[in-house]
Amino acid sequence: MKTVLREHGLQTADDLITQLTSASHGALADAVVDALLNRETSFFRDTGVLEMVVDAAASLQAEHPGRRLRIWSAGCSTGQEPYSLAMLFEEAAVARGLLMPEIIATDVSAATLARARAGRFTQFEIQRGLPVRRMVNWFEQDGEEWVVRAELARRVQFRRHNLTQDRALVGKFDIVLCRNVLFYFPPAMRSRAYSTLREAVRDDGFLLLGAGETVIGQTDSFAPCPAFRGLYRAEAAAELRAAVGSR
Repeated sequence: MKTVLREHGLQTADDLITQLTSASHGALADAVVDALLNRETSFFRDTGVLEMVVDAAASLQAEHPGRRLRIWSAGCSTGQEPYSLAMLFEEAAVARGLLMPEIIATDVSAATLARARAGRFTQFEIQRGLPVRRMVNWFEQDGEEWVVRAELARRVQFRRHNLTQDRALVGKFDIVLCRNVLFYFPPAMRSRAYSTLREAVRDDGFLLLGAGETVIGQTDSFAPCPAFRGLYRAEAAAELRAAVGSR
């Protein structure tokens, strides 16, 4: 935050608050958001979980033959998660005949999204979770950086979105990933985010949260999915409410 103060010619936190509340300061507000965000991410973070997402997509494709699935990666940071998904689905298309889904990735930070769209990663970033085979198949080296190949980059659409202030993205999604995002929200903000997520997910779709997150005690819009441990479904929540109501 000291860097934000210095770059905007401010002396104290009080000066910052005054500037933020007295008028519209889009650039300053963006800088504050960027400074507060936790951008911790890596390729194939919790690989088994991402592979389960592919399995869940396969089950939906079997239920709805011919329908192109839609996946939303919410809080995508610098893009490692959606690019990892794109790699997995490209590989599954060859190995299992799955249709390539539409993948939309969002973040609240314009600067972070710019990095994600560029698809450029340092040697340190590329080595975090990315096997050598996939690195060679899907990235090209450019000096000291690695750049996503065009055929992979076009599989992901990046958009700016605020989970607690913006309406859900247009159209329904079959799978929404919102990992390690809600954990940092206070209760009221988390409740608004869950409402946005419920609006976005199809009735028979899936929601994936981070390993340390749960819907239990947080919302009645989703419930654990019996078929895929760690995934949540709105359909399961409705069935649970119906079962409780019939007692």
